[in-house]
Amino acid sequence: MRFSKYMNEWLYGKDGYYTNFIEIGKGGDFYTSVSSSMFFGGSIANRFIKVFDEGYLSKKTTIVEIGAHKGYMLADIVQFIYTLRPKLLKTLSFAIIEPQIENAKKQLSYFKECFGDEVKLTHYKDLDEVNIDEAFVVANEIFDAFPCEVIKDNKMLYMDEQTPYFHDISDDIKKLCHEYDITRGELGLGYYGFAKKMANAFKRYEFVTFDYGEITQRRDFSLRVYHKHNTYPFFALTDFVKEEEEKPKDVSLESLFKKSDITYDVNFSYLIGEFEKSGAKKHSFQTQLVALVEFGISELLELLAKNSDQNTYEAELNRAKTLLNPTFMGERFKCVIFRKDKS
Repeated sequence: MRFSKYMNEWLYGKDGYYTNFIEIGKGGDFYTSVSSSMFFGGSIANRFIKVFDEGYLSKKTTIVEIGAHKGYMLADIVQFIYTLRPKLLKTLSFAIIEPQIENAKKQLSYFKECFGDEVKLTHYKDLDEVNIDEAFVVANEIFDAFPCEVIKDNKMLYMDEQTPYFHDISDDIKKLCHEYDITRGELGLGYYGFAKKMANAFKRYEFVTFDYGEITQRRDFSLRVYHKHNTYPFFALTDFVKEEEEKPKDVSLESLFKKSDITYDVNFSYLIGEFEKSGAKKHSFQTQLVALVEFGISELLELLAKNSDQNTYEAELNRAKTLLNPTFMGERFKCVIFRKDKS
């Protein structure tokens, strides 16, 4: 089978990794920016306020999160809007796109715990169900979880159960590789379809999304597996790697299948190109460090310093530094903002 079908089965098939509620953070397989600091969501809230103040979106906007897990990021956004511009909460709406019933239940429970009946949260299973005039849409690390094909010298990866092999590339994948000059590495599938759904779901939107990757193709393989905060290059788990000392001793591809996260670096030139085909425009592209500073994370931390004790401030400052550290999330993660105006 094509590798993309295998990856889809790993993540979204019966008993797939993302079909059950997973832990993120210390008790899970990996950390995210959301699990690292509430100032990630706070900075995005500040970004929305700036967009509102410039007049691109109105007080009737719906703030939508895609890939919300437990709902921490959207809840942080709500909390910071309440702190920074409380009157907006009377007119804004909040929604999550969530296909997994178990996740939706946990999100509703968390919002109830945080806000009682003061904030109404709407759920949609898919973008196909959405018809909203104005939206501020946010997502963190969703495109690295779109099934991909793996390309090598005009061939693509296939799987025979847990055994990988390269074989002839299909015409549809060859066309995309030629269009985006991809000769070696991963090619995420479904980006255009997703962008087209967003264009149909929202008459006007700003979409702020973060992921790890580069603006250009690396021309190397980044496919890897995260398991209990260990990283395993995919091919090190296969017979493509012959040297035994380069292979992990405690795990195998079969033991990790559906029980861990499989992912790859996002090729942002390709992602941007597919969104532009849908009618969206790239508003900006930058590192997470630069984006969060522009969103106003420093000012938010200064506000915390003025209104909390020293211990609380230092603890939150240290968490926020994780988001900005150039050797960790600050440079490794990128932020791209898309806008689509009313037709």
